[in-house]
Amino acid sequence: MPSDSSASAQHSSTPSPSAVAQSFYTRWATLYDAIARRTPGVGSVRTDAADALGLDTGDTVVEMGCGTGANLPYLADRVGPEGTVVGVDFAPGVLDVARDRMAAYPNVHLVRADATRPPITDVDAVLATFVSGMFADPADVVSSWADLVGPGGRLCLVDLARTTDPTWRPLNPVFRALVRVTAPPGTRTMRGSPTAMLDQRLLAAHRSLESRCYAVDSSTQALGFARVRAGVVDE
Repeated sequence: MPSDSSASAQHSSTPSPSAVAQSFYTRWATLYDAIARRTPGVGSVRTDAADALGLDTGDTVVEMGCGTGANLPYLADRVGPEGTVVGVDFAPGVLDVARDRMAAYPNVHLVRADATRPPITDVDAVLATFVSGMFADPADVVSSWADLVGPGGRLCLVDLARTTDPTWRPLNPVFRALVRVTAPPGTRTMRGSPTAMLDQRLLAAHRSLESRCYAVDSSTQALGFARVRAGVVDE
């Protein structure tokens, strides 16, 4: 039987879920970048999200969980050279890809940080794309982003979930398989369904946005699999 000290050492050497996820997304950064750029219909989703934020020239906008930076050019084009775009992500590998992509944009800054505790202030708008399902308490995270931008600031969430469109429902099994395959280790072997968890967290995040915002606009894209919801933070 191992001693208490050796058992403690073994426990401390076990990577945290966050460390496992960082390693996973770093290892597969190039593949995720290809999916982010080449999936049919994803360009229109990114355009709609950037438009939904209602950005003005000179604004400061932050993307939480920016990944490989596929959204950043859309944001930079809307705030112009006078504005500032900040991409936040916790995985160094995806940020390396984003830095290469945004090398020609001097007003785009990339920060390795936890999106639940971003080291940022004075923000006009926050975008979060395909990340709500990564948070244990997405409602609380979205509410903290509302606090970050303050009254009059803008929030936009873009998330994936099973489609409810009758025409495309036969594709839901394919979607479930993709969610399981692309999930970090640990979530694939969970007893519950990763897709069901994704749906629940999406619902919690988007309800939180609605509770903190007015002038909320919602749309469904990409055969009903992508939900875009944006609003202006209330007093």
